[in-house]
Amino acid sequence: MARRVLLIEDEPNIIEALSFILTRDGWTVHTHADGLTAAARVKAGSPEVVVLDAMLPGRSGFDILRDLRADPATAQVPVLMLTARGQEKDRELALRLGATEFMTKPFANAEVVAEVRRLAGG
Repeated sequence: MARRVLLIEDEPNIIEALSFILTRDGWTVHTHADGLTAAARVKAGSPEVVVLDAMLPGRSGFDILRDLRADPATAQVPVLMLTARGQEKDRELALRLGATEFMTKPFANAEVVAEVRRLAGG
């Protein structure tokens, strides 16, 4: 059975690229683009790993991350924050809010695959 990753991203090109590389690596990739309903989608989908954009329509990834960590049902789900906002203050905020890892765009495809694997425990 394929492993499950939830990609919360609103940029179509990034959705397509990450879906392709992760699917090729054996993952079942679910996508979600709405910040307002993203936390509920994580809870409903029980993904092994969440890849979360910082800038989303409706709510920021930082707000979503705060919600995920506050909910016992999603508090332990590994979250890779993937964002174009690569300033140190953004990294610090993401890690303070509970991001498991932080990666900036543009990214190397192999790095994302390796990080998702690592966060899922191998």
